[in-house]
Amino acid sequence: MSDKAARRAKFEQAFQTIRDELIEHIKGEGMPEEAVEWYKNNLDYNVPGGKLNRGMSVVDTAEIIKGSTLTETEYFRAAVLGWCIELLQAFFLVADDMMDASITRRGQPCWYRQPKIGMVAINDGCMLESAIYHLLKKHFRKESYYADLLDIFHDTAYKTEFGQLVDLITAPEDHVDLSKFSLERHRLIVIYKTAFYSFYLPVACAMLMSGVPYPEDAPSFSLAGTSLAPAEIAGTTTAAPSDPYSLALSILIPLGEYFQVQDDFLDFSATPEVLGKIGTDIVDNKCSWVVNTALLLTSPAQTSNPFNPSTTPERLREIRRVLEENYGKKERDAQGVNQAEARVKEVYEELGVRKAYEKYEERVVGVLRERIEAVEDREGGLKKEVFTSFLGKIYKRSK
Repeated sequence: MSDKAARRAKFEQAFQTIRDELIEHIKGEGMPEEAVEWYKNNLDYNVPGGKLNRGMSVVDTAEIIKGSTLTETEYFRAAVLGWCIELLQAFFLVADDMMDASITRRGQPCWYRQPKIGMVAINDGCMLESAIYHLLKKHFRKESYYADLLDIFHDTAYKTEFGQLVDLITAPEDHVDLSKFSLERHRLIVIYKTAFYSFYLPVACAMLMSGVPYPEDAPSFSLAGTSLAPAEIAGTTTAAPSDPYSLALSILIPLGEYFQVQDDFLDFSATPEVLGKIGTDIVDNKCSWVVNTALLLTSPAQTSNPFNPSTTPERLREIRRVLEENYGKKERDAQGVNQAEARVKEVYEELGVRKAYEKYEERVVGVLRERIEAVEDREGGLKKEVFTSFLGKIYKRSK
């Protein structure tokens, strides 16, 4: 068994204990056996099946901060926090699948589409989220940072729901309106919907349990601190973060943005064999980085294309019409081919979206490396390795 597989197996083993604690609690409340079994199936079906990157990052980060292997007690406490994040992820996905009327998730039918589940999945999702706060109370109530843990989970969930709202009203699958799309809107969606809970939350949890002091004033983050901020493009800089949690935000939020931009690009550029799935962002009317880049390159003010200088202004206007007439269309021809999707992919290639992504990636990674290099390693505190480990998993990934 590889080291990665062994780490995952140990983390999954902790889930068995945590799940059993949750089951014993509902039993102790006098719930009928049918309800107990339903809850167990809910937990088993929705929580442990993903990549588990978010949850395992708590353990990895706590170990980096400590500078040595965690004791069994320390490991389990880190795993509890990690599985709380996975419970939050499960809650988001159960709800998201219902809102999107999705068919499958992780290679199996969505929970709400399982026999006899249906709209009961709304309550099931709420129970997944509520389990977080039961676990935090049971394992961390006596800790000085308990209130800070609660604050971080509540605030992160709230921010993620902001992002989900903006995504839903910007790009409903059944109504295409590209006038609502922009790179600024895309950034807002991905930072709030993905970056806070997927990148900052695991590290903040590990910092708290490792004794890194939480600031009296809430950690601060502004969109002006992201890697694509207008201030940075203009050549100005923002003030250095004043506390370790704000410092973590200044690196992890743009890192999460980069991760989602990369995801969007791979949906278009990677083959199904490499990606492990068929990209659907074009057909599903997603407010993705790729279409927003194409829209920027074909905006009325654009008279040239830096990624394909041979493109004339007239051709840019023609490409704009192709995007407006074909994006988000689901119809297939007699051979089962979505010709509208194919036309959109053709103009992506013509515009040089691959070159645009290469330029974006090198620029954002350069900014991230500068910020990471400026981190001062502190014993029992933040270390560069916390951030280089995240960046190393993402940079130049192919799936």
